[in-house]
Amino acid sequence: MSATRALISVEQYLRTSYRPDRDYVDGEVVERNLGEWDHGRLQGLVIRLLMNRYENEGIFVIPELRVQVKPTRFRIPDICVTLGLPGEQILTKPPFLCIEILSPEDRMQRIQNRIDDFLEMGVPYVWVLDPQTKRAYAAMAAEGLHEVKLLRTDNPVIELPLHEIFA
Repeated sequence: MSATRALISVEQYLRTSYRPDRDYVDGEVVERNLGEWDHGRLQGLVIRLLMNRYENEGIFVIPELRVQVKPTRFRIPDICVTLGLPGEQILTKPPFLCIEILSPEDRMQRIQNRIDDFLEMGVPYVWVLDPQTKRAYAAMAAEGLHEVKLLRTDNPVIELPLHEIFA
């Protein structure tokens, strides 16, 4: 006999607090892998670097913000970057950049599903950082996911050299 998972409504998900917060995918509450030193350290470092360099330019860097990528899907990227104040508590308009930091338990299919959700929503840039291998990947709708040596966006230009985040 196979086990079934209890599905909940969007309204119930939004009324419930989770510690840590969880994604919501088509009625199912999905745990995220985080809470380890390498993940948290890299997340903090990237946030600090981006804030120090770009916040005076109207670029906002927010950790773990709910993003409604579809009517029945909410994703929580490790870091969101918006151009200007979003004007909403839960993002329903695409952020400029979503950043995911891998944990040892992450599987590529799970990450690819998250990337696809962000790109389909209209997020122009998705970065994936792997603290274990010290590799970085970028995804854009036209190019798909590929390894990069420099994390970069255009219009506006945001850059993070790998040697600064994986020192």
